Amino acid sequence: MKHRGVRKGILWLLPAVLPILFAVTSQAGADSWKPIGKLTARGGHTAVWTGTEMIVWGGFQAWRILNTGGRYDPATDDWTSMLSGHEARIDHTAVWTGTEMIVWGGRHWVQGGPVYHPAAGSRYDPATDTWTPTATMGAPSPRCYHTAIWTGTEMIVWGGYDVSNVLVNTGGRYEPSTDTWYSTSTTGAPTARLGHTAVWTGTEMIVWGTTGTNLLGGRYDPATDTWTPTSNTGAPTERKYHTAVWTGTEMIVWGGSGGPYGSIRVNTGGRYKPTTDTWTPTATMGAPEARENHTAVWTGSEMIVWGGHSGSDLKTGGRYNPSTDSWQATSTVGAPSARYNHTAVWADTQMLVWGGNRLGVYLNTGGRYDPATDSWQVISATKAPSRRDLHTAVWTGSEMIVWGGSNGTSYLSTGGRYDPTTNNWQAISKAPSSRYLHTAVWTGSEMIVWGGRDGKSFLKTGGRYDADLNAWTPTLTTGAPAARAEHTAVWTGSQMIICGGRGPITYYNNGGIYTP
Repeated sequence: MKHRGVRKGILWLLPAVLPILFAVTSQAGADSWKPIGKLTARGGHTAVWTGTEMIVWGGFQAWRILNTGGRYDPATDDWTSMLSGHEARIDHTAVWTGTEMIVWGGRHWVQGGPVYHPAAGSRYDPATDTWTPTATMGAPSPRCYHTAIWTGTEMIVWGGYDVSNVLVNTGGRYEPSTDTWYSTSTTGAPTARLGHTAVWTGTEMIVWGTTGTNLLGGRYDPATDTWTPTSNTGAPTERKYHTAVWTGTEMIVWGGSGGPYGSIRVNTGGRYKPTTDTWTPTATMGAPEARENHTAVWTGSEMIVWGGHSGSDLKTGGRYNPSTDSWQATSTVGAPSARYNHTAVWADTQMLVWGGNRLGVYLNTGGRYDPATDSWQVISATKAPSRRDLHTAVWTGSEMIVWGGSNGTSYLSTGGRYDPTTNNWQAISKAPSSRYLHTAVWTGSEMIVWGGRDGKSFLKTGGRYDADLNAWTPTLTTGAPAARAEHTAVWTGSQMIICGGRGPITYYNNGGIYTP
C-alpha cells in the first residue's frame, strides 16, 4: 500500500464526475435522515443557483452525453423537468444572470472522438421553460475546460482547450440584453491555459493558477478591455505537496516539490495578500531544509512547519514570523522521530504532532512543541492508538482526537483522545467498523463518521462520538443514503449533509440530510 501524496492529485484535468445534488431543508426529527429527490444520474454537468432553485444541466451518463436537466426546489424537495431544447454537451460552463442561465462552450462525443461546439451557447429562462440561442457572430473560438463569470451585466469566458486541443488565452464578453459578443483583448493577457480559476471582484476578473511554465495570473477590466498582470514579485514557483496557512490577512505557501515533473524539493514560499493582489517572498535565510509531505500550523503570529520528506525523512522544522520575515529553527532536542504523512494541530499554545510513517514503518508516537520556550515534550505512548498514517486529527478546544487511517496492511476503526494538559490518552470505545474513504465532521460536541469502505464492501453505517461521554451512538440506517464512498459531508450547524459518491457499480446523484 503506497501512501505518499495520496491525498493530493492533479484533479483539474478531469471533468467533475461526482454530482453535487443536495439542499438544506428544515430540521427533521432527532436521529433522522431526509432523502433528497433524484434526477437522472450524471457527471461533468453544471449547476447554478437562482435564489430559490438549483438548475442542473448537461453532462454524461455511461458515456452518453445529455441535453437534459432539472430544477430542484429545496423548500419542497421537488424536481421540475426542463425543456431539452439545447444540444448535449459536457465540460461547458454555466452562469446565472438573475433571470436566466447561460450555457456556453463544451463538447460532445460522436463515433471517432470529441466534437466541439463552434461558438455555441443558449440562454434558459426558467419562468417560461424556454431556450434562446446566443449569438455566434463575434463569439470566441470553440473550446472546453474554460472559465466563465458573470459581472452583473455580462458573461466573460476565457482560456481553455480549442478544437485542436491547443491551449488558448483568448476570450469574449457576452451581453444578453443585446445578444452581442465583444472579444477580450489579448494584449497583456495571461499565457494560454486550462485548469485555472477565475473570480469577479466587482470591477475585474482575476485569472490565476494551473501548471506549466510562465503561468502568472492576470486581472481583466472589461470597462477598458485591458489586462494587468498579477504581481510576479515574490510569487512562489510551481510546486506540489506544499503547505499553506491563512493568517487572517495573508495566505502563506511554503515548501513542496516543483521543477520538471515535480522532482525538485524546495524551501521557498510566498505570502499572498488578496486586498492588494501582491506576493511577498518568504525569507530563505534560516529557512528549514527543502521538503514535501510535511505539516504546517498557524499559531496566531507564526507559521510552524515540521517533518516531511527530502530524500530522507525529517525531524526538523522552523517557525516563520511574517511581521519580521524571519525564520527560527525548531529545536531538535526531544523532538519526535523523523516522519511524513503525520498530523499536526495547533492546540492554543502548542503544536501537537502525532503518527505518520518513517522508512515504511508506521508510528504511534508524537510530540508537543511549545514555541514560547522552543522545547519539545514527548506525547505519552501509554494507551495511545495503534501505529498508523493518513489518519485524521481534530482539535476540540481541549483535546486532540485521532481516528481511522491505515497501518499498511489493514484499515482501522480505532482512535484516541489526547489531553495535552495531563499528557494522557483515552481510548475511543465502541467505534464504527473499520473503514476508509469515509467522511467525518465535528459538530462542536460530537464527531460524526459515516460511509466509506472496509476494504471489501461499501458502507451505509456510521457513528456519532460524544466526547463528553466517550461513547459512540450508531447513526440510523433507516432512510440513510445507499452505501457509498468518496462522497462529501458538511456540517451546517445542526445537520450533516451527505451527497454524491460512488457505490459498487455506479456513481450517485442523491444524498441525505442527517439530523443527530
